Amino acid sequence: MKRFVFSVIFSGLLAIGWMLSSGAATGAAQSAATGHTAGVSGQGKMRFKLLYTSEHLPPEAQKVLKAAHGGFAVDLRPGKGETYFSLPGAGIVQISSDLKSTRLLGTSAEMKNTNLHNTTIWSAADGSTYLSFPGNQAGRIFTTTVDGKLVNALKAPDGDTDLGHPVPNMYFAGRGNFVPTDVEQIDGTLYVTTGYSNLDFVLTAQVLSTQPFRAAWQDLAFGGRGTGAGQFGTGHGITVPPGTKRLDVADRPNSEIDRFTRFGHYLSTLKMPLGSFPCDIYYLGKYAIVGSLHGPDRSKGAPIYILEDDKLISTVMPKEDLGLTNFQHVHNAVLREYGNKLYIIAQAWNPGDFAILEQVTP
Repeated sequence: MKRFVFSVIFSGLLAIGWMLSSGAATGAAQSAATGHTAGVSGQGKMRFKLLYTSEHLPPEAQKVLKAAHGGFAVDLRPGKGETYFSLPGAGIVQISSDLKSTRLLGTSAEMKNTNLHNTTIWSAADGSTYLSFPGNQAGRIFTTTVDGKLVNALKAPDGDTDLGHPVPNMYFAGRGNFVPTDVEQIDGTLYVTTGYSNLDFVLTAQVLSTQPFRAAWQDLAFGGRGTGAGQFGTGHGITVPPGTKRLDVADRPNSEIDRFTRFGHYLSTLKMPLGSFPCDIYYLGKYAIVGSLHGPDRSKGAPIYILEDDKLISTVMPKEDLGLTNFQHVHNAVLREYGNKLYIIAQAWNPGDFAILEQVTP
C-alpha cells in the first residue's frame, strides 16, 4: 500500500515538473519569437530593465510623489554628474552621480509649496552655477544655487516692457497669465516656454548680474500658437543640446521638436512618431531621449524614445513591458552614463511616479 502511495506521489511530481518545464519552454519560445524578454524594454543596444523604483527617493518625496509634474537637470561639469528635480510639498531632490543615493535640499517655502514644471542647470560667465525652475502655478522663474538657495524669482512681464513682438506685448498689457513650462540659458539669456497659456511664445530675459543676482525681460520673443513652421500647438519643453547654441522646443500635440537659433530664427523640425506628444528632449553625445505624454497606442502607456543622430533606434515602454503601472504618461526623461552603462531617469505624471532604468548589455 505504501509503495502504491509513493508511486502515485512520485508520478504526480513528475507530471507537475513536466508541465512547469513545458510552460517555461513555451514561454521561452514565445519570447524568442517576439524578441521580447520579460522585464526588459527597448530594442537593440538600447534595452533597459528596472533598477530603482520610487522607493529610492527620500521618504518626504515619496509622500508627495503622486503630484509630480516636473523634469530633470543633470550637472555635466567635470567631476559632477548629480541630477536635480523638484516635487511640490517636498522641494528640490538631488540624485547622486552614481545614482545610488538621493537627498532633499533645503528649499524655500516659496518654491517648496508650488509646482516647478522642469529644471535646468547652467553656469554664468563668472563660473557660478545655478538651477532655474519654471513655476507654472506661481508664474515665476525661480533661480537657486546648486545647494538650493533661492537667489532670484523673476515675475511675469509687467505689460509695459517691450518683449520684441506685438503679440506678447499686447498679451501682457491685457493682463494675460504667465505660465512658464520650461527654461534654458545661453550666454546669460534665459529662454522661457509658455505653452500652458494662450500665448505660447518663447520669451527671453537677460541676466544682468549674479552678485547680486538680477534678471529682466528683454525684446526677443518667438514662436506663437499655430501650425506653421516655427509655431507650436503647445511649446512644452526647451533644450540646448550640449556644445551648441541651438534651441529645441518640444511641440507636444504636433509630435515634433522645433529647432531655432539663439535669436529665434526657425531652423528645422524633427518629426516624432504621430500621436507621441513629446514633452521634452535631452541629449547625451550622439543620443537623444524623448519622454512622451502619450503613445500612438494609449492602452499601452507612454513611450520613452531613444534616438541616435536623430533616428529612432529604441522605444522603451515602462508600463507595458516593465510593469510600472503609473507610467501612463511620461513627463520627463534623461539619459545618464555611468560605469560604461546607460541609465534612464524618468518621471510619470497623473499619477506621478519615478524610476531609474539600467541598460541591459548583450
